Amino acid sequence: MNEQTFNDLPSLAEHLRDELDKKEFILLYAHNGVGKTRLSMEFKDYWKRPNNKRGVMARDTLYFNAYTEDLFIWDNDLDNDSERVLLLNSQSRFFKALDEVEMDNRIRPLLERYADFDFRIDTEKWEVSFSREVLDGDRHYTEYGIKVSRGEEKIFIWCFFLAIVQLALDDDDGSGPYGWVKYIYIDDPISSLDDQNAVAIATHLAGLLKNRESRLKTVISTHHSLFFNVLYNELNCNRGRRKGFFLTRDRSSSGYRLQDTSDTPFFYHLAALVELHEAVISGDIHKYHFNMLRTILEKTASFHGYKNFSACISQIKDDQDKDDLDDKLYTRLINLHNHGNYSPYEPWKMQEGDKEDLHKILKYFTKRFLFNKQLLSREEPKKENSNP
Repeated sequence: MNEQTFNDLPSLAEHLRDELDKKEFILLYAHNGVGKTRLSMEFKDYWKRPNNKRGVMARDTLYFNAYTEDLFIWDNDLDNDSERVLLLNSQSRFFKALDEVEMDNRIRPLLERYADFDFRIDTEKWEVSFSREVLDGDRHYTEYGIKVSRGEEKIFIWCFFLAIVQLALDDDDGSGPYGWVKYIYIDDPISSLDDQNAVAIATHLAGLLKNRESRLKTVISTHHSLFFNVLYNELNCNRGRRKGFFLTRDRSSSGYRLQDTSDTPFFYHLAALVELHEAVISGDIHKYHFNMLRTILEKTASFHGYKNFSACISQIKDDQDKDDLDDKLYTRLINLHNHGNYSPYEPWKMQEGDKEDLHKILKYFTKRFLFNKQLLSREEPKKENSNP
């Protein structure tokens, strides 16, 4: 299995830069909580390190991640409740050419793919106002000063970013306002969006990047399996100068593991199964691992033609160890941990009894449903015999 391990995110970020000396695109798949956003920041801040080996002395990365969205802040006009605008952080280089390149006209054709609202950018006030055509009986009118939904806001910010990407890609000699850009780093642009928009954004992004020669190199990371699969196929990853990787935590060393996707067929439940197996071995089990377990059970149940994931647990009754597993009890347990009052992305520790339950379900599940043993090749540590 072709994989590499890294002690920390800075060393992994440097490795990605080395890979991009030979590649056009790098596509990363990783679960939430692994460190994708922090990796994107380490990558873009590489120039700040006093001991960077590549001699980078200035910003060179145009990036999209959770911090990019923080450059846009709502003013909800609490006094009058009528003129709601999205404020832009004028200090960011992200908006450097805003008043030079007619950004409205660059964003609008992109936005029309996904949304039915319009907007106007005020380059003097550094704000964006939104409007929408409304049908009231037989009459059409325009409603101004609206606040768009959270999903629409994310789509707008994404299209804003894409318009800047197009400017950077079109700048062949690096003489324009985004001539400083050498790398594009995109981290999870489709969070909170439905599958239809995820597919549309992935297809559009792939078309934008692959159908032109450019001096720029690109990294895209995501936890969304459908988004990953569409990009993987559209970009023809692991062919030529395009590469796909799985990124996971190395639980044995608190480092990171990068695995070549050409070694393993990509399915979300397989990646999750390996992650769960590693967590069980290390003992570093958190509540969100029950979310992953349920996903694996649901995918397997669907493949085998069952309506509910509980069928995968009841099927284990055929096993000789059936007396150790109460299928109804463990079905309730999985449901409880998937609907409790906690965030699935927070690494909250579980009680030892819960850990043992997850371990037991996973053990019997992988014994009953035969997966490739190489995926789960790492053995559990043997318990010491306490008898004298």
